[in-house]
Amino acid sequence: MTPRTLRAGLVGYGFAGQTFHAPVLSAVPGLELAAVASSQPHKVRADWPHAAVVPDAAALVARADIDLVVVATPNAQHHPVAKAALEAGKHVVVDKPFTLDVAEARELASLSQRNSRVLAVYQNRRFDADFLTLKDLLASGELGRPVYLESHFDRFRPEVKARWREQAVPGAGLWVDLGAHLVDQAVQLFGRPDTLQLDTAVLRDGAVVEDYFHAVLRYEQGAHAPLRVVLHATTLAAHAAPRYIVHGTRGSYVKHGVDVQEDALRAGQRPPAEAWGVDPLDGELTLVAGDGAVSTRRVPTRAGNYTDYYAAVRDAILGSGPNPVPPEQAVALMELLDLGRRSAEEGRALPVA
Repeated sequence: MTPRTLRAGLVGYGFAGQTFHAPVLSAVPGLELAAVASSQPHKVRADWPHAAVVPDAAALVARADIDLVVVATPNAQHHPVAKAALEAGKHVVVDKPFTLDVAEARELASLSQRNSRVLAVYQNRRFDADFLTLKDLLASGELGRPVYLESHFDRFRPEVKARWREQAVPGAGLWVDLGAHLVDQAVQLFGRPDTLQLDTAVLRDGAVVEDYFHAVLRYEQGAHAPLRVVLHATTLAAHAAPRYIVHGTRGSYVKHGVDVQEDALRAGQRPPAEAWGVDPLDGELTLVAGDGAVSTRRVPTRAGNYTDYYAAVRDAILGSGPNPVPPEQAVALMELLDLGRRSAEEGRALPVA
């Protein structure tokens, strides 16, 4: 028996909705972009002429033909829109960051459990080519025990744009934007740290929210201790640092460049295009043998694929696979993002509960 096609409704057709969600979910067999809530219907109809366009989230949530609601609104609207969708009996995907704080996150997690609905957060960078390659390398044991990871997301965007992400509004700033990805990746690799220390700054001329952060995660106990993880992002790096630097007891791994999928989507490409997610930049692995001999080789970067996320959401809704980012993981991440904000305010490392 062929599984039925799930009809998705997208709330918001700004950058996240237009660039990441609509083309990615539409590329997944068994998912259909059926409706979009947007104040710019002309944009939606130009890209997706077969999708219905409704004026707001309430109208979309009220549609009986929608199985899955995707929330791609400004961050402050994530909680109310997701809550309304869950209360209406819909399955829900929320763009990151999940909510504005952990209290909102816990409320949505409880609501999804009570209503037996799938609730997932869009942590698409778990499906980046470089991150998947790093996971494979660490699992292989070639580096020995990892003792240090440096993860950078450096960009050069010196001009402050007139968009909500860069205004003094709830949910803005680089920490909850890129930090939500980098912290999630660190936790996926090593689990929760023992302490977290965050430094943030407003560096660009005319900026009003942080456009730089530097976080240090310390692992003092457990299987990975002792370990230091440094997470760094800036909007003023004309010469970007390596994406990953990893040191282990047997050697080191360095990877330059970021996953290519975002640039492809920004350019209007849609998966599954030819060579989708293929990163042309290999990493470099340096190993030191017991006799001191040093060897260096290229590590091919495996292909990334954001559609794997939505395929997993489809399977979770149909009961044939696990939720790719279940609510308990999303709540745990919000706890760390909230803790980071406290750390930056207090100027010290804070213990992770």
